Amino acid sequence: MSRIKMLAVFLLMAAPVAFGQKATSPTKGFPPNYGKKAENHVARPKLVVGMVVDQMRWDFLYRYYDRYTNDGFKRLISEGFSCENTLIPYTPTITACGHTCAYTGSVPAIHGIIGNNWYDRNTGRSMYCTEDSDATSVGGSDAAGRMSPKNMLTTTITDELRIATNFRSKTVGVAIKDRGAILPAGHTANAAYWFDGVTGNMITSNFYMNELPAWANAFNRRQLPREYISKPWTTLYPVDTYVQSTADEKPYEGKFKGQDNTSFPHELAGTAGNAFGILASSPLGNTYTLEFAKAALEGHELGKGPLTDFLAVSLSSTDYIGHQHGPNSVETEDAYLRLDKDLGAFFKYLDQKVGKGQWLFFITADHGVAHVPGFMQENRMHAGLWDDGAMVKAMNAAIEQEFGFKKAIISSYNYQFWLDNEGLIKAGKLADVKAFILREGLKYPGVSNIVDHHALGSTALPDPQHGMLTNGYNVLRSGDIMVMLQPGWFDGGKTGTTHGQWNPYDAHIPLVWMGWGVKPGKTNRTTHMTDIAPTVAAMLRIQMPSGNVGHPITEVSH
Repeated sequence: MSRIKMLAVFLLMAAPVAFGQKATSPTKGFPPNYGKKAENHVARPKLVVGMVVDQMRWDFLYRYYDRYTNDGFKRLISEGFSCENTLIPYTPTITACGHTCAYTGSVPAIHGIIGNNWYDRNTGRSMYCTEDSDATSVGGSDAAGRMSPKNMLTTTITDELRIATNFRSKTVGVAIKDRGAILPAGHTANAAYWFDGVTGNMITSNFYMNELPAWANAFNRRQLPREYISKPWTTLYPVDTYVQSTADEKPYEGKFKGQDNTSFPHELAGTAGNAFGILASSPLGNTYTLEFAKAALEGHELGKGPLTDFLAVSLSSTDYIGHQHGPNSVETEDAYLRLDKDLGAFFKYLDQKVGKGQWLFFITADHGVAHVPGFMQENRMHAGLWDDGAMVKAMNAAIEQEFGFKKAIISSYNYQFWLDNEGLIKAGKLADVKAFILREGLKYPGVSNIVDHHALGSTALPDPQHGMLTNGYNVLRSGDIMVMLQPGWFDGGKTGTTHGQWNPYDAHIPLVWMGWGVKPGKTNRTTHMTDIAPTVAAMLRIQMPSGNVGHPITEVSH
């Protein structure tokens, strides 16, 4: 048979496969908006937007649901997939830890960000989570700009996206808080921007660039903070309609400087220690952040290229408001009603600029928050205040009297004590002093347990406390002793509230997905903050971060 005849026979035999059978799509089981020409490339969204709402408890999704618009939180719930039982798997539940864990899929024991601050044994002083003495400010005051992600020991999902595309994808972080922008954006970010309360500008550091882009300078010239704080903060609706909140005037809420009550309206101008920092303590801080996020999206042309880009946004004002007024205040309710409107406008903006169905969005929180003890006691519930400084002072005095050793506890942060291990070892008293602290510390009001971090493996603790303490303990950075408080107790003052403990009010956070590739629905099975990054990695088909311990939430996508 000639070569020509052999070729003809081969083509006839192949024809049924090529033309007579329906080809199986490599994206079978995925929605059409996973991308056209899926047979030629891996389908991905144009843009991923990750949003962390600082101090947002899970129940805020539903507490004010009847007052939300159809375009904000209700759109999230109806079009998105909600992981209703998402928990933080470590303690302490603090801002820097939460932002890092959400984007690394890891825990403080591995990624090293164990708090906003901690005691650094190498320098003998406090270490701030994003401080970098080698960095310089770009666009703002000196101290506000000396920041970078160098203290974070693992990669983020934003780093992994950059690596997967040979650094052609673009990633940008935006927040009022420096840590809220820097840690999610990762080590390889194209940019991270945060707010300088001294100048009223969005700034960065030379870790990212040597000067602000022209679009950022143009945004700063608009002087939105000056405009926003020139008017008092009033409620969005008549104050008597805020029936999901306590009375507007409460003695256990914090007051704005210069004001003699806690009621609306709140004058903002001239009430802070610097010119513009007060912006963060009103809902307009979130509005401002989202306005800058839009400018950054356009300035960096995110979602415009052939590859997936990532915009990491943290909304910090809810945290400042919650700390000052508490989760049951009119101020908190008003903040979420205003955030709902801001989210609706932001979603419409993404639909217009990136394309509906072309962007993947998730919203979560870095931690929850405890009820104000005054509110709890007012309603006959168990709560109280613990003073770490007073306990350290008293314990050191007792240790000196018992063992003749001065200042055995050298520092305290995040419900942890750092001991003078070197001195105590030389004196041959380390074991005895630890045992003394563990025994005598239980006598202090509000303390439920005291744990030797170095002996966690042999310490009897119920679940989930044991796992959360283990995940939060970084052997190189954490304190030696962890103080655990009774439910409803925290380290703070007589007004306002805080967070940081293992309890559900601090550890139960929202997690809702929406947009590209997301299947509407919900799950009530337990998921964790550490599952966010590997879920994004699975959907984008890229490697998970280097310290990841979480698992993909398979129900999210088709």
